[in-house]
Amino acid sequence: MPKAFVTDIDGTLTDDRRRLSTHAVEEIRRVVDAGIPVVLASGNTLCFIDALSKMIGTEGDVIAENGGVYRRGYTSTNHVDGDRNICLAAYQRIVDTFKPTGEQLQLYSTEYRYSDVAFARDIDVVLIRDLLTDMPVQVIDTGFAIHLQSPGLSKGAALEKLAKLMDLSAGDFLAAGDSINDVSLLSLAGIAVVPANASPEARAVADCIMDRPFGEGMADALVKYFP
Repeated sequence: MPKAFVTDIDGTLTDDRRRLSTHAVEEIRRVVDAGIPVVLASGNTLCFIDALSKMIGTEGDVIAENGGVYRRGYTSTNHVDGDRNICLAAYQRIVDTFKPTGEQLQLYSTEYRYSDVAFARDIDVVLIRDLLTDMPVQVIDTGFAIHLQSPGLSKGAALEKLAKLMDLSAGDFLAAGDSINDVSLLSLAGIAVVPANASPEARAVADCIMDRPFGEGMADALVKYFP
């Protein structure tokens, strides 16, 4: 049996409208109550994941901003990687380029982000990547937002660092995710599971593809691997 569980949120613990699965939450609480560490890993802000962790009932081990921020427990130091100033400069280039066309970009929670920049998927991600080829940023399309991030950061890289703080290794984890930004997480974990709605990239590295989609599939996975 795995020693810990790390999971994406949107599309993995939720439905396609970002509503949490009651069954998935119940199973996570069962696992937490059994003494199994649970890490929530998301592209969302730290404060968002903190609130969700509290409501679900985990111990506050989190990975935020697609690996740009991670923390062991609620009261420990926030570890921030990457150069957000470069990400902001890249975002400004996007704004300046598309402003004459009338395109309006919507930033997501910029005042609460420490490492990356996230905005609505209103412009083709291929165009954005082409525009930023000479800048030291990576462009990530999670299916829910587009993120600008320093190269080398990922959920998987953050998991390796966080696992050490937990006296574990990445291979001790059962990992769950549904999208391309979860591939690094799934690849490093001891066991990787994805819901039936997972992207081709996530499915390609999964050890087990659940029969049901979204949070219902992850509830099934927790029953399977933490009986």
